Amino acid sequence: MYIDVTALSHIGRKKDKNEDSFGVFDDMEPGLRLFRQGMLMAVADGLGGHVGGDIASKLAVSMLKDILKDDPPPEEDIDSEREDTFYRDTIKRAMERANDSIFQTNRDLIKNKRPMGTTLCTVLIRPHYAYVGNVGDSRGYLFRNGQFTAQTEDHSWVDEQVKQGLMSREEANKDSRKNLVTRCIGTHETIEVDLYRWRIEPGDQLLVCTDGLINMVDNTEIASVLNQKATTREKVHQLIDLANKNGGKDNITVILAWLNPDPKTLKTLRMREWVRKQEEKIKKIFVVSVFGLLCFFMGYLVRYFSTR
Repeated sequence: MYIDVTALSHIGRKKDKNEDSFGVFDDMEPGLRLFRQGMLMAVADGLGGHVGGDIASKLAVSMLKDILKDDPPPEEDIDSEREDTFYRDTIKRAMERANDSIFQTNRDLIKNKRPMGTTLCTVLIRPHYAYVGNVGDSRGYLFRNGQFTAQTEDHSWVDEQVKQGLMSREEANKDSRKNLVTRCIGTHETIEVDLYRWRIEPGDQLLVCTDGLINMVDNTEIASVLNQKATTREKVHQLIDLANKNGGKDNITVILAWLNPDPKTLKTLRMREWVRKQEEKIKKIFVVSVFGLLCFFMGYLVRYFSTR
């Protein structure tokens, strides 16, 4: 399978440092054993206001990457329910190991301070399914035929209020407490991991992002960008630009994977992207050249009239 993927993280407009981390690991990764075809993607958002949020997010992604060295499922389990169970369990164990490691670090090193922690959302792409694990309020989406067909559930205080009927979704989106998570990696001895299996098709787009995007750009705007005829690189840059334009109050991390795109379509889109970039360069060169000619001409006139 072929996957056109782009990942990018931006500090945003209000933060002093970037506490987000991400990883994209494909079937060319050195030491890979877990699968022959596929990709592992993950985003982690270190808890702001806690010690070492950036360290926690990096640790979580690093420990998740370690599952690539695990043995693959037995041959007889391929394309069976047992294979599904294998990959779900693999993701769950990896996230639990990340939690154990960060929790133990907190116990050993963090004294009388808010313990470090992080969200973690991961997607393991296989030829027919995407296996998703989520803890916290980073989010995964499946986008198909112009609309979202699946997404992960946030573990945040405002979402709990919405589920209980104590707050409307509109109120939740405006509430100042929407950054408070009810589940995260590292702050408690045990965690509950949400696991999903999404059936995937050629042309699907998988988006994994931190709440720095979600809280600044609503689903309608995100869908509008994903629906464009453009490369994943252009779409990711557009999403981050939108988040910053709308306030950029948090770090913004986005991974977008386009599954088995039509080769001719992808080639055309990449060519258009290249042409647009060249047009921008040409415009800059033109402006600089015109400015230089004007300066030369003005200098010539000044010199001409000063010698008369």
